[in-house]
Order: sequence, then structure tokens, then C-alpha cells
Amino acid sequence: MLTNWIHILIGKVILVFVKDLSFRFFESLAKYIFIFFTQKNNSSSPSMPTLSEMENCKSATPTQEGKHHVMAAALHLTKALVGIDYLTDDLKKILSDLDSHLSAMVVITESKEGEFLELEQRLKQAEKKVASWTLNQLMVSDCCPIEASQNLEVIGEIHAMTESLRGLAADEYGKPMELLQRAESLLQTAMSKLEEEVDYILHQHKQYFEPEDMSFRSCGSDVMYDESFVSVEEDPQEEALRRNSSGSESEDYLVDLVRPHVMPHLKSVTNIMFASNYAEEFCQAFIKARKEALDTYWVSLGMETFSIEDVLKMEWKSLHYEIKRWSWIMKIIIRVYLPSEKRLCDQILGEFGYVSSHCFMEISKALLMYLLNFGEAVVMGDYKPEKLFRLLDMYEVLGDLLFDIDHLLLAELGSDIRIEFHDLLEKLGDFSRVTFSEFRHAIACSTSTTPYKGGGIHPLTKYVMNYIKALVEFGDTLNVLLKDQSSASSEDPNSVFELENMQEDSSTLTSCPTAYNLQSIASTLESNLNNRSKLYNNGALQNMFLMNNINYIVQKVKTSKLRLFFGDVWIREHMAKVQQQATGYERTSWSSAVSLIRSQDGHTLPKEIFKEKCRRFSVAFEEVYRNQTAWYIPDPQLREDLQISISQKVIQAYRSFTGRNSNDEKHIKYTADELENFLLHLFEGSPRSLSNPRRR
Repeated sequence: MLTNWIHILIGKVILVFVKDLSFRFFESLAKYIFIFFTQKNNSSSPSMPTLSEMENCKSATPTQEGKHHVMAAALHLTKALVGIDYLTDDLKKILSDLDSHLSAMVVITESKEGEFLELEQRLKQAEKKVASWTLNQLMVSDCCPIEASQNLEVIGEIHAMTESLRGLAADEYGKPMELLQRAESLLQTAMSKLEEEVDYILHQHKQYFEPEDMSFRSCGSDVMYDESFVSVEEDPQEEALRRNSSGSESEDYLVDLVRPHVMPHLKSVTNIMFASNYAEEFCQAFIKARKEALDTYWVSLGMETFSIEDVLKMEWKSLHYEIKRWSWIMKIIIRVYLPSEKRLCDQILGEFGYVSSHCFMEISKALLMYLLNFGEAVVMGDYKPEKLFRLLDMYEVLGDLLFDIDHLLLAELGSDIRIEFHDLLEKLGDFSRVTFSEFRHAIACSTSTTPYKGGGIHPLTKYVMNYIKALVEFGDTLNVLLKDQSSASSEDPNSVFELENMQEDSSTLTSCPTAYNLQSIASTLESNLNNRSKLYNNGALQNMFLMNNINYIVQKVKTSKLRLFFGDVWIREHMAKVQQQATGYERTSWSSAVSLIRSQDGHTLPKEIFKEKCRRFSVAFEEVYRNQTAWYIPDPQLREDLQISISQKVIQAYRSFTGRNSNDEKHIKYTADELENFLLHLFEGSPRSLSNPRRR
């Protein structure tokens, strides 16, 4: 019976041992073996406890010392069982194996105790170090490089101790669990310190930039048309200068947004926080600091944040300024700042996969959305002609930057914003086309009920010609946007026009979409001027008005890039129109006066007839003089040419007339030289009178 009981006991011991039960089992085992030997002296058949009874045996939570004693007792009892004589060899073999296992567990337990003591000492040292940081309010990066490195090593050691204690205390109680809790608390304190460190480094060591070739200049007024015609930009060269200098602005390059010497330290902080499972906390601190830096830089650029409603309500003068600033800032932000920001994210977080892209998008998303929303608001407004220059500028800037935007937002996280920028470019193109058409329509519909004073150059003429003169700077873009609105483009819808490649081929350039539309606008302007000329009751003033305005159109074409789009044939045809109007003016103004002094046979006239002709000619000349000194020819060369032409016709006839009748000089009110000098006063815009001429 005893042998059977021992067989059962050993079997259960081995079974439980194999199942790797904890300290409680060995405590129970020791108790029941003690009971067994006590009962052995009083009963021939002691009762054997069941396995569940042994496993359910309750005991107080063990101390490390108590556990060691129980393990030793179990080992001692197992050795005692091995010494029983009547056990079979198989049972002795099993008990010997059990003895070996228990001996090994005692060694492991003693090793763990030594390891716990060592970890506790290291933990105390780390606690003192972290406490000193908190007490002195020091940042790790403020220390010398060697000390900073040592401080980070301390934090790394805290993390390593925490991981070790988690493994050692998995099935342990008492001291191991206490050490683990202390280590985790210390690690959390250290990580909070590193969060502050990240914020501190990124704020104290941030760098801004404003390259000289990217400085914003609010210069160059657009060609503005207003009904008062008080101010018309005569020579808007600033716009061309700004655009011609844009090459240097478009060069993309990267800058350091954080001082390079702190980057290794920042990278070390990143690695420790990620290794310690504090990646989310790091990203939050990193994103917050970089967003604040970007917001500060945004303010330094002078760009205000407007809602779509604000933009729609904005007066054109203010909106014009903000659009120019938007175009300038887009180049800086897309070509320089955000690529530099992306590089910073990759330098710090590149090895952590999508985390870098996530942080970059969180940092830049708000700014990108504002730039988008501003553009969206602009294309929601009215189709005012003065907007076209800024619209085309936005279109070109965005078109040039699309490749950079696609590269910046290559990750899936930025796909929606990337698509929205492409959509904005299309909207800007559509809005520009409609605005261009509205410009031509506005010219055709511009009317007046009163003639323009003095027959000079109408402000509408100046406005239109300076407008299209400035438009040629956008010639390549207009060729793309207007290719479906010209006869040339309809023949070859896939044709692409580039000014740089066509300047030597005038026949090709004058048939491109831009040329077709600019010539159409000039034709619309001419038609409008013809209608306005009919407001004059004086036929000569009608001729003067058309001569002045067509000449102005021709000179603008001849002396600018418009010549490339209009061609020499167009210029010759319109110079002929100027001459035609000049001839019409001379005929209407001077034919009747010259006919009074022109002789059919060249003979001397009778005194009374000569006297009457002199009187009537003087009256006619004085009337022309009184009226036409108030008329105005702004072009000095045209004015001089016309004065010479009049002199050749009128003064030459007058000299011949007075020369044939020299005996009656007392009837001659003005000499030929006086009349010739009087002609120099014509077309200066200041009315004069010859009612009391100076006599010789």
C-alpha cells in the first residue's frame, strides 16, 4: 500500500512539475509530504491528497526569502524519498531526475535574486539622475556633447531595465514587481522630459530664411481702366521686369530649418522614444513645434489668412496685392520651405516608414489648404478684365509648381490635396478664358454720348493697347488657353506655340492663337473708335480723332513685342489708314481756304477781287487757327509731319497768291512767314486767337 501511494505521489509531482506550476505547488507539496510522514507512524494506509487539493492549497503571498526556503524544503524531501529502500529502480530513477530539476531551479532562483539586487542599484542611480534634471530644470541639449550623450545613455538604460524586469517579473511577486513599477514610472518621467526636449530643440534652434532674389516687391501696376479716365498706365514695364526676373525665383533649393549641429542629438532622442514605445508622444511634440514654426514664418512673410468670404468681398486694389503676394509665396513655400520641411521629416523619421509622411502632412496640410482655398476664392469672383493679368500669373505659377507639388505629395496621404491643386489649375485656365472674352466684349460695348475733347487719344485706346501690350508677356500661356478660339488652332488642334521658337518665323507667330485674338481685339477697338468719331460734328475733327488713335495703336505695335503678333503687313496697312485720315483732315480743313487764293490762270487779280480774297482767306485761316490750336496731336512727330504737310499746301499757295499781287501789300493781313509760324501753334491743345494780330 505504501509503495502504491509513493508511486501515485511521485507521478503527481512529476506531472505538476512538467506543467511548470508555481511556488504555491511546492509549498503544498512540502506540507502534504510532512503530513504523510506524520501519518505513516500512526496508520498503515494514510490518505493521499488529490492534485486539485494540492493546487488549491492557499498560502500567504510569498516573500523572496520564503520562496527560497520552500524550494529548499522540496529539494530536501525529494532527496529523502530517493533514499527509501523498498522503492523500485524506476521510481528511484524518476526521483533522481526530479532531484536534478529542483536543484537547477534553486540555482536559477538564487541567480534571479542577485540580478534583482543589481537592477535595483542601477535603478536607484537612474532615479537620482532624472531627479537632478527635474530639480535643475536642465535640458539635455544644453549640456556639453559628452554629458548630453551620457544623459541619453541613462534614459536608454532605464528602458533596458524596464524590459528586463518585465521578463523577470512575469510570474513573480514582491520585489520584482515593485522594481518593475518603479522602472516604468521612471521611464514615463524620462519620456516626458524628452518630449520637452524635442519641443525645446525645435523652438530654440529653428532657422528662417528669405533669399534676396525672393524678396517681395509690390511694384508694377496693372493696366487699369476706369470710367473717369483720370489715370491710365502709359508704360507698364514693371510687370515685364518682374516676370523677366522670375527665372531666379524659380530655382528650387533646400535650406536647414533646424540648426545642423543639433540634428544628431535630435535623432538620438527620436530613436530612444520610438524604441520605448513613445512614438505617438514624439510625433505630437514634433508636429506641434514644426506647425508653430511654419505659422510664425507665414506671418513673417506678411500673408494674412483670409476666408473665402473675405476674398470675395475684397476690393480689387487689395485683392490685386494679395494675389501677387500669393504667387510669390507659392514659389517660396512649394519650392523651398516645404521641400526643406519634408527633408527634415525624412532625416528624423525616415527609417520609421509612413511616420515621416504622416508628420509632414500634418505639419503642412493647413497651409496647403489655405493656398488652395485662396485660389478657389479668386476664381469665384466676377470676370473683370483687370483680373486677367493676375489670373494668368497664378495659372503660370501653379503650372510651373505642379511637378513640385506632385513630388511633395507623392504619398497616398496627400493625394486629395494633390488632385485639388490640379483642379485649381484647370479652373484658373477656364476663368482666364472667360475673362479674356469679357474683355473683348467690354471694348465692343463701351459707348459714350459726348465726343472726346480735342480729338486726342481716347483713354480707351490707351487702356486697350497697354493691356494687350502687357498680355504678350503671357503669350505662351495664352496660346494654350486660346487654342480653340482661333481659326489657326482649329486647323491643327494639337499644335503648340512657343514664342522663343517662333520669333524668327513671323508668319507662324502672326497666325498663332494669341496673335489671332490680339488682332481681333485691335479690330474691335477700331470699330469702337469709328463709332466714337461720329460724335464729332466737325468732319476734320473726326479725321483728327481717328488719325491720332490709329497712330497710337500702330506705334504701340511697332515699339513692343506686339509687332511679333501683328506683323509688318498689318503695320503697313494701318500706317496707310493714318495717312488716309491725315489727308482727309487736310482736305476738310484747308481745301476751301486754299481754293480762295488759288488762281486758275496765274494772272494778277483786280484790286477789289484781291482785297476780298485776302479778307476771306484771313477769316478762314483765323477760324481754323482758333479751333485747331485747341485740337491735340500727342505724337510730336505726327504733329510736325502734319504741320509740314499743311505748310507745303497752304503757305506755298499763299506765297504764290501774294507774289502775283505784290503791288497791293496793304491788303495783305498776314505775311507767309507769319502764317507759317502760326501753323506751329496748331494741335497743341491750347486754344488761341488771331483777332488782333501784330502788324509789321
